[in-house]
Amino acid sequence: MRETLRWYGPDDPVSLDNVKQTGATEVVSALHHIYDGSPWTDDALARQKSLIEASGLAWKVVESIPVHNHIKIAGPDRAKYIGWYKDTIRACARAGITTICYNFMPVVDWTRTDLTYKMPSTGYALRFDAVDFAAYDLFVLRRPRVTADYTNAQIAAAEARFKSLSDDAMNQIERVLIAGLPATERSYNRASFLNALMDYDGISPDDLRANLAHFLSEIIPVAQDSGVQMCIHPDDPPFSLYGLPRVVSTAADARFILGTVDTMANGLTFCTGSYGTRADNDLPAMVREFGPRIHFVHLRNVTREPDGSFHEADHLGGSTDMPAVIIALMREQQRRQTEDPADWQLPMRPDHGHLLADDIGKTRINPGYSLIGRLKGMAELRGVMHGVIAMEAAR
Repeated sequence: MRETLRWYGPDDPVSLDNVKQTGATEVVSALHHIYDGSPWTDDALARQKSLIEASGLAWKVVESIPVHNHIKIAGPDRAKYIGWYKDTIRACARAGITTICYNFMPVVDWTRTDLTYKMPSTGYALRFDAVDFAAYDLFVLRRPRVTADYTNAQIAAAEARFKSLSDDAMNQIERVLIAGLPATERSYNRASFLNALMDYDGISPDDLRANLAHFLSEIIPVAQDSGVQMCIHPDDPPFSLYGLPRVVSTAADARFILGTVDTMANGLTFCTGSYGTRADNDLPAMVREFGPRIHFVHLRNVTREPDGSFHEADHLGGSTDMPAVIIALMREQQRRQTEDPADWQLPMRPDHGHLLADDIGKTRINPGYSLIGRLKGMAELRGVMHGVIAMEAAR
């Protein structure tokens, strides 16, 4: 697979030289300063691309172009924002971008309750504690009709947890959940967050799915004409939060998305950490089913817990059989190579990494995107890939 690393632009504390030191040959990036649905310009893309290429790296994958809320809720300005999105796709194509990752998560992007969960290694991982989340949702945020989303047992556990936590501890959970993370485009306070949730009052999963289908029917023809492959990222985590609908969580969701506009330009970002949070997602089987429509790969592992909690594990640890996933992906590449010897490799990045060694204690760290943890993950994943190549050659 083509080894890439995410880079958040000139303000990223991880330099482009650092990226090269991991062995990556490509950067995955975006124009993170343009997040309000406005179109990306040729000049802004050219400036970012020139920085990347001056370091000896390539930029072919964009992650992500934000999808405006009016598109997700079918708001009054939906057509305007879809038009701007089409303009951005065309601009990316002119800049030499071939792959665009995006997501359709309402209000919140990837969600965790703890950014510094201490591991037995003494490194730190990202964690989602389902009881902490419910305690915040039920007893701090207290959104309308919140109890309808929890069982009596979950409410009792959340109440006990809420009573056991100090004000400082609960405030920290709130900061992690809604106040915005470094390198993200949007942050909230409690009042503005409740207002944002109200935009989805009465919007069912079927409604959101229909709005996604409309969006795809508009943008995929533009992507196809421009020579760009769109690849939707799954929900993270892949289940409802705050009562919000989520429609990119399962194999059934992926089938719907790919069938809505059945063309190669409409594809998937295969994120093993997101899909793998659900035990009912069989990841190697999903690769075998959707392989031709997988355009971008995120390799990350999580350790699942019975109550819905999880933490981000070592890339080769956790609940996902990562070697089995990699074998399936590399066999898909072999199939592609027979069809197009010039363009068969999947772009891959090690998704997230533990906070390790000299990165611990640094004040400017994008959670999940410290250098050393991702370098470690890249090396481990590369080792598996080389092992698979040797294994296949010996068959």
